[in-house]
Amino acid sequence: MIGTGILKGMAVTLRNFAGSYFDKERLITVQYPEERNPLPENYRNFPILIYDGNDPQAGLRCVACQICEKECPPQCIYIIKSKDKKPDYVGKPQLYPAVFDIDISVCMSCQICVEVCPFEAIKMDKDFELSQRERFNHLLFRKEQLSKSNEYYHKIHPVEAATVDKNLADAAAAAEAKKKAAAEAAAKAAAAKAAAAQAPTTVASSESAAGSTAAPGQTPPEATKSNS
Repeated sequence: MIGTGILKGMAVTLRNFAGSYFDKERLITVQYPEERNPLPENYRNFPILIYDGNDPQAGLRCVACQICEKECPPQCIYIIKSKDKKPDYVGKPQLYPAVFDIDISVCMSCQICVEVCPFEAIKMDKDFELSQRERFNHLLFRKEQLSKSNEYYHKIHPVEAATVDKNLADAAAAAEAKKKAAAEAAAKAAAAKAAAAQAPTTVASSESAAGSTAAPGQTPPEATKSNS
């Protein structure tokens, strides 16, 4: 029958309209900004930089490898490497970004920068209230604006952040075990070298080196022949 679909749709609308007076879950309008719908775990908006600890400069995970800058499709990431180094999460001296800018007016939120980062340093934020009065300078985010703590990362992506922390902890433990094994091997090699240097050296006589067939207390045949 023609018009059946329209009648079914109007019935659903009428049921939700009447039910909204009794059941809050039927309300489809959120009174924003007083009320906000929770964002899903995988929601993403624009990239941020993660740092560990309380110091965003010393704890920044980024080592300025510039992979994200090279892989970014709209080329909205700009990085300048530092001239000095700082230790990373496993204690290895690494460079860090002296400049790290992201133009969010160009960013397309593709998350490729997150996927290619080998140091778990760049992640996607959930903050979408970033409107500004100007299109250019106010939408160019510097390193100071992009730096967010690991606690903030856990707040917006709890499941993903827990997995990342476990992977980093396992990598740090493996690096520490490798370092300890190398130190023990070096100590053993040094001890073996010292023991070899202190061992007494014996010089074999020509008779013992050539081999003697004389019985104990007798003159070897070679010596008898030379005396005669």
